[in-house]
Amino acid sequence: MQLSENEILRRVRRIEIKTRGLSDEIFAGKYHTAFRGRGMSFSEVREYRVGDDVRDIDWNVTARSERTHVKVYEEERELTMMLLVDVSPSRLFGTTEHTKETLITEIAATLAFSAAKNNDKVGCILFSDRVEKFIPPKKGRSHILAIIRELIGFEPKGSTTNISEALRYLVGVNKKRTTTFLLSDLINAESDMPKLEDALKIASSKHDIMAIEVMDRRDAELPNIGIIEVRDAETGTTEWLDTSSRRVRRFWAEDYTKRRNTMHNLLRHNRIDSTTVATDGDYVADLIKMFKQR
Repeated sequence: MQLSENEILRRVRRIEIKTRGLSDEIFAGKYHTAFRGRGMSFSEVREYRVGDDVRDIDWNVTARSERTHVKVYEEERELTMMLLVDVSPSRLFGTTEHTKETLITEIAATLAFSAAKNNDKVGCILFSDRVEKFIPPKKGRSHILAIIRELIGFEPKGSTTNISEALRYLVGVNKKRTTTFLLSDLINAESDMPKLEDALKIASSKHDIMAIEVMDRRDAELPNIGIIEVRDAETGTTEWLDTSSRRVRRFWAEDYTKRRNTMHNLLRHNRIDSTTVATDGDYVADLIKMFKQR
C-alpha cells in the first residue's frame, strides 16, 4: 500500500524522535569505541615521558629546546557508514506489533544518527534482486531524514533478494573503506547463492561489514492453528498447510534452520560479524551486544 506524503512525513518525524534519543543516550559512545578511524594524524609536541615510543621523538624540537620531545598523534575519527537495506517484499511480513520493515527502518535510523553524532558521513543502498537506489554518503540531519523517508516510502521494482548485487555495487561505488551494515532478513534467492560467497569475500576484504538479521518468530515456527494458506512474498507462490500436523511444523522449522545456518556459515567464513533481532525482541540490547563484542 502506497503511503500518502503526509503519512510519510508523520512517520519520519516519529522515527526521528525515537531513534535520535536512543542514539544520543546509548549508541554514540558504543559506536565511537566499536569502530576505529582511518588512521592517525599529528596533534601536538610534548616532553618525553617514560614509556613513550622513541620512534615518536621530534629531533628538531629536541635539539632546539635541549629537552627530549615527542610527537603526539590522535585518531582520525571521520568514517563513512553505508547502510545496505533489503527492500524486497518479505520485509513487509510481521506477526507482532512491528513488521520487519519498521524494525529495519528504526535500526537504520539509529545507526545513522549515531554516525552523525561522530561527524561521520552516511550513505545508503536499497536493494532487492537488484540495486534499487543509491544515496551517496553525506553528513547532516537533513540527509539522514531523507534516507529515513526513502526507507518508509520506497516502492521496489524487484520481487526477490540478491544480496550479492548489493555487495558488488558497494565495492564498485566506494573505493575507500567504509563501515557497512547489511540490514536484511537474509532470505536470499537460491539462484543468488553461488554468487554470494565470492561477493562476500571481496566486499569483506575492502569494507568493515556487519550483518543485522531481522526475523519474525513465524519465520522459524508455525503455530498450531489448523489448515492455513501461506504465500511466499517474494515468489508469489501459495500453498495450504495443515499446521496441526507435527510433521508439517517440524519440516517448516527444519527448512528455515537449514537456510539460516547456510547464510550464517557464509558470514562467519568471511569474518563478518552478525546479530539477529526479532520483531518481538529488543533490538537495542542486541545491537549493544554486537558492538561490545567488537
